[in-house]
Amino acid sequence: MIQKRVCKRDVEAIYQLGNQYFHGGLGFTNDVPRAIELWTEAAELGSVDAHRDLGVVHYNGDDVQQDKPRGVRQFQEAAMKGDVESRHSLGFAELENGNYELAVRHCMISAKMGHEKSLNVIKEMFMGGEATKAQYADALRGYGDAMEEMKSHQREEAKRLAIEP
Repeated sequence: MIQKRVCKRDVEAIYQLGNQYFHGGLGFTNDVPRAIELWTEAAELGSVDAHRDLGVVHYNGDDVQQDKPRGVRQFQEAAMKGDVESRHSLGFAELENGNYELAVRHCMISAKMGHEKSLNVIKEMFMGGEATKAQYADALRGYGDAMEEMKSHQREEAKRLAIEP
């Protein structure tokens, strides 16, 4: 079924087929170059998830030659389209480079989107003197607001029934 959708250039199917090659799922042999080829096609067709995964693979050097600038470019593409995980990754990259001001700005955006890891990065930066108390307080408020907006009766019921992780 996936292959039929891939032939019709369905972006989500192309991305998912790339995942199967990357992880060796559905009976496929692990084939990272093929996965990257498929993710690149999906990214060109607009897949935010493909941009993010290409960013991770290239930034970390997972089964390919590490290329941090290329990874950052992929994270930027996904972050500009609203991907919170990619925004966090940009913050982490800036933190690694010692650019604390940009790191805080990226993590602030993702924390205000409800990304707990970004909130924790800002907290650690505050404790280490790289972020201000006001920045941490702003991130904490934004994170709290995001969590409040995501509350729903259905979500609470799913948690109660252990449907949601």
